[in-house]
Order: sequence, then structure tokens, then C-alpha cells
Amino acid sequence: MATLFRILLSLSLLLSLAPAAYAQLYEARPSSVNVDKREREAVKVQIDGTAQWTRDFWQSWLKDTYKIRLKGDGVLGVGKKDLLVARQVPMSSVSGKLLDLYSTVTAPSDSVAELAVWAALGPDSFLSAAGTPSEFSSLRNLAQSFASAARLQAYREQIAEAEKQLREAEKEKERLEKERVSLASNTKSNLEKIEQLKKQNADNKLKSAADSVKLLDNARLMDVRKAQLERRRTRLVTLDRK
Repeated sequence: MATLFRILLSLSLLLSLAPAAYAQLYEARPSSVNVDKREREAVKVQIDGTAQWTRDFWQSWLKDTYKIRLKGDGVLGVGKKDLLVARQVPMSSVSGKLLDLYSTVTAPSDSVAELAVWAALGPDSFLSAAGTPSEFSSLRNLAQSFASAARLQAYREQIAEAEKQLREAEKEKERLEKERVSLASNTKSNLEKIEQLKKQNADNKLKSAADSVKLLDNARLMDVRKAQLERRRTRLVTLDRK
């Protein structure tokens, strides 16, 4: 329950933060990347999450939203590269032309990931704010849309995790309640057995005392019977001699 409380508390804090608090994390902004020892204009946005989560969601979001498949993960994780590329893809939200889309995901910290996105219309025709302002603005809008989707997805996953932990806590509560009832029943049964044994022990003690008295009486009676028997034997012997 403590873990569930922390998750719900974190969600409430995130939802109550002022918009300015998200500026650094979820605002797509112009920046640059070093490509083949040259600076290229790019759009960067930071996400509250791990680099692997951001990388995975970025790929799935592009695939689901624009049917764009990024390459760079290799086969079954073998040959995985930092650079994710989709070549000659039509993406109306960025440009009506075919373009090459590039992206990387890095981790400025353990809990923050940064997505960098840039694109080119040809081998040496990269989008830029000055050279292709409309396309570059659309690229920024693309990154901003992804950031919004990533934030919503993170909330959905956190809520799903909280719901899962709540269900687990409820099951644990039911298990503990059943165990408590069972233990209480066993305890009651054991106490009843103890009382029965105490009563039986008391009865046995009384019976044992009564039997001890009877044994004494029986011993005295045996002595009397033996004396009577001895007298009769003596008398019989006397009569036989006459």
C-alpha cells in the first residue's frame, strides 16, 4: 500500500505542477547535433522517463501515427545503434516531399531522456530554421506532438501500475483476512479443546482419588478374606483329624 500511495502522490504532484515546470521537460526547442563532425540544426525535447522507454515509445508512436518504421535496433537487439533512421518517407506533417528522418535518444540523467530529431531532403540538404522554415517548424511540431503523447502515455502507464498494485493490495487484504479468520477459528477450537482437556484432567484426578480409596478398602477386605480363609482351613484340618 505504501508503494501505491507514493505513485498516486507522484501523479497528483505532476498534474498540479504549473505549466512553467514542464517547459524544460516537454517543450520541443531548436537545437543542434553533431553529424559527421558537422553541426546540424535539430529539434530536442526532454521526457520524464528512461532513455529506453523514450526510444521504444518514439518508435511505436511514429509507426502508429505515421506508419514510419525507424531502423537502428538491429535484429532481436543485436546490432543496435544509437542513431534511428527512416529514409525517404512521406510525412505530410513535416513536408510534402520525401525526406530522411534521423533521431537519437540520450539520458541527461537517470530519470530524464532527451530526444533529438533532424531531417534532410537529400544527402546534404538538412532542414534548418533559415533555409526551410516551414519544414523545420513542422519538425518541431512533430517533436512537440510526440512529447505530449509521451506525457499522456506515462500517465496512463503510471495509473495502470497504480491500479495493478491496488488490485494486488486488495487480493493481499482478502488473503490476510481469510488467514486471520482461519487462525481465529483454529485458536477458538484449540481453546475449546484445552478446556475439554482441563475438565477431563480434573475428572481423571477425582476418579484417581476415588480409585485410591477403593484400593485401600480392597486391601483391607483382602486381609479379612485371607484371615477367614486361614481359619477355615485350620478348622478343616482339625475336623479331618477327628
